[in-house]
Amino acid sequence: MQPSPPQPVNRFERRRAQTRQALIRGARAILAERGNAEVSIQVIAERADVGFGTFYNHFETKESLFDAAVADALEEYGQLLDAATESIDDPAETVATSVRLALRLAVSHPEITGILRFRGLQHVHSGTGLGPRALRDVEVGRASGRFRVADAQVALSVVGGAVLGLIQLGATTELDEAAGEQTAEMILRMLGVPADEAQTLATKPLPALGQ
Repeated sequence: MQPSPPQPVNRFERRRAQTRQALIRGARAILAERGNAEVSIQVIAERADVGFGTFYNHFETKESLFDAAVADALEEYGQLLDAATESIDDPAETVATSVRLALRLAVSHPEITGILRFRGLQHVHSGTGLGPRALRDVEVGRASGRFRVADAQVALSVVGGAVLGLIQLGATTELDEAAGEQTAEMILRMLGVPADEAQTLATKPLPALGQ
């Protein structure tokens, strides 16, 4: 998991950090519900239960707040996947497991999944959250010969697009775990894993998912 940020050292800094996080939580909830930032700062402040003027003590614009909210949600999502796959050494199994857990996270963490649906595509290649983790797994697999890909960034686009497509489908259609298994198997095969092995890895028992 990623290291936690330094903790505020005095009461003022703690209260300031708490207020900033309240704004981010409010923005996350709005994004998950609406998929866009077309709300007033007053609505955001009310959702965060802070004063209107307080907003500008932490963010210059709504856009900067919603960017922070997306980054916060994707980082939390990434840490959940890191924790669930930390004992797996095989990058192919890590990728398959992460793909399949996307459906479970849609049930257990609907807010994060909602943000991923609406904003995930534009953050596939960002420097924080899910992008760098998926890229890490692809690069490890390529370096070890597990994956046969010429360009890790292109492979990341393929993996990210497939996962986001699965999540989007799950928002409109009731999917069972077989859908995640099929998606994971197809992704592994695209990455160069032999078909029989890809099927085996895509149907292994899943690890527990934290809260």
